[in-house]
Amino acid sequence: MVNKGLKGVVAAETAISDIDGKEGKLIYRGYEIRNLTASHSFEEIAFLLWFGHLPTVTEIDKLNTEFIRNRYLTETMKAVMDHLPTNMDVMSVIRTVVSAEGTIDYGWKPTIAQAITLTAVMPTIIAHWYNKINGKACNEPLGTLSHVENYLYMLKGSRPLKAQVEALETYMILTLEHGMNASTFSARVTASTESDIVSAITSAIGTMKGPLHGGAPSGVIDLLNEIGTFEKAEDVIRKKLALGEKLMGFGHRVYKTHDPRAIALRKKLLELSGEDRWLDLAVHVEDVAVKLLNELKPGRDLYTNVEFYAAAIMKSIDLAPELFTPTFTASRVVGWGAHVLEQADDNTIFRPQSEYVGTMQQM
Repeated sequence: MVNKGLKGVVAAETAISDIDGKEGKLIYRGYEIRNLTASHSFEEIAFLLWFGHLPTVTEIDKLNTEFIRNRYLTETMKAVMDHLPTNMDVMSVIRTVVSAEGTIDYGWKPTIAQAITLTAVMPTIIAHWYNKINGKACNEPLGTLSHVENYLYMLKGSRPLKAQVEALETYMILTLEHGMNASTFSARVTASTESDIVSAITSAIGTMKGPLHGGAPSGVIDLLNEIGTFEKAEDVIRKKLALGEKLMGFGHRVYKTHDPRAIALRKKLLELSGEDRWLDLAVHVEDVAVKLLNELKPGRDLYTNVEFYAAAIMKSIDLAPELFTPTFTASRVVGWGAHVLEQADDNTIFRPQSEYVGTMQQM
């Protein structure tokens, strides 16, 4: 029997994360994600995924120091970007610049220090290129800011609002890791050949670029733009459902109940109520949509997914659409690194079989 796309095939054992689609749970290293986002930073949860336990005060201080030290572009990175065509998309730039760092210093086996380096510099690559091609100043990283706040600062050139930082940080924590998805599998396959972590991460970036995996939540942005105000929400959604249109941001291929990441984002946005109108609008639109879905499509059990609230956050911070997938990449690189390290600790090369369906030729 052929399992196209390897769907349902268990290809590895992992202690990094677990997804329970029926119960709507996402687990990082034994912790339910909703418990982590409530009280831990991006850096702390990255530490958890890499090291297997939450950090002590001393350990997180050391990690923060490493993040800050490795934020800066190397001369090689700057030189590569100077020679790239200006019509290159951001994901291709990330892939190329990261690949150029694959020197002999990155060999087998991969190390946590290497994973930290690649994670720390990723936002700088994105912000530097985006500002460069848009004729804006390329802001240097600030060592006094957290990982997520520094990313927004480099993009905008000014300190972002606290609500924007908290919302984006929650989103990035929730997208650090999500099991054996396409890009993570790609990273593990490359690592399984005993290639270096730069090659594995480059493979993952190339996979993330595909719209079936790392596609931007542009449909949700369009929905929020069309609604615009609290007063129009019910009328717009009711008309869409009556016409049989798909309600963007609802439903998920894995989660058959509430997406736990959407629940955690909603909780954060409720805490920030009144601080940003787009975040408030997203919460209201979900409430209205769930009510109308229950009324007009009973039994369908459609719930918001992480992309719904991600779109609201991107809208809130005025992030350009071409930066949606790169921002997703800047968080998921943590999970890729964790999987590459895990693969290296108990390595077997991936070598699935294929079934020949061609014809036989007569000689």
